[in-house]
Amino acid sequence: MERNQMHRQIANTRKSFFDQGYLDEQFIQLEELQDNSNPNFVEEVVTLFYRDSARFLHNLDQALEKRPLDFNKLDSLMHQFKGSSSSIGAKKVKTECTNFRAYCNAQNAEGCKRTYQQVKREYTTLKKKLEAYFQMSRQVGPIEMACRPR
Repeated sequence: MERNQMHRQIANTRKSFFDQGYLDEQFIQLEELQDNSNPNFVEEVVTLFYRDSARFLHNLDQALEKRPLDFNKLDSLMHQFKGSSSSIGAKKVKTECTNFRAYCNAQNAEGCKRTYQQVKREYTTLKKKLEAYFQMSRQVGPIEMACRPR
């Protein structure tokens, strides 16, 4: 594939993340912090997010195994995961975290369990999409400065 065509594909992939609601304005703000002195800044921040997320998800898995459920602890853990997700602009993940926290506040165990599965699905989907995007970006080299999706 020629270089210009690859750049177009990367731009279209990036745009689809916003069009489909996977990412929000925070991701653009991260891109705006990236420059020639740190051309992989966004990928590095996202990689740190994934590393931290593994710990949050493990802790949530353990908390959801305990009986009775400690809704305050679950809410606190999800609050932390939501904040981490917000920091990279993971819009759908953040939305599901909010839904989970609402079930915690209502002390609805089934709602928590069901919504937690959705949190993990959205997280996994975004992770796969961003990994493919960063892999494409690395193949073609540096791209233009960040611009807002249209």
